[in-house]
Amino acid sequence: MSIEVLNESGAQVDEKSLVALARHVLDAMKVHPLAELSLLLVDEPAMAELHEKWMGEPGATDVLAFPMDELRPGHLSGGPDDGGAPDPGLLGDVVLCPAVAKAQARQAGHSTEDELQLLCTHGILHLLGYDHAEPAEHKEMFGLQDRLIASWREKRDAS
Repeated sequence: MSIEVLNESGAQVDEKSLVALARHVLDAMKVHPLAELSLLLVDEPAMAELHEKWMGEPGATDVLAFPMDELRPGHLSGGPDDGGAPDPGLLGDVVLCPAVAKAQARQAGHSTEDELQLLCTHGILHLLGYDHAEPAEHKEMFGLQDRLIASWREKRDAS
């Protein structure tokens, strides 16, 4: 699995931990092991610009997800290649704003690292087609998010 991290935020972030978490989530969701994911960390002005451009909403947000291929949970690929073998595909980009995450973490009473892990998981689920606009979708997505983070922490703490 190829997971690239580009930190343009100016904030100190445990990039290795985010990569390990992303790998855990993608493995748990049965995404092809050769799929590609990009994690981009940006400052508030850059996030505000993306938020306005792509969502039509002002101000910085915590996480944005930009899917590339139509990968879905339980599907090992984005479709067959010319030889009929599974094509791993490009999952997409998850954009995180550590400054917004820090403020939200303070309000939630946990660490910025915990908040970034939650947001990273949330963004990956969006890339996989999950949404939370409707109550049933919200319940499914946030329940799955909670289970993935709990299993990640259990695995991390056991090591």
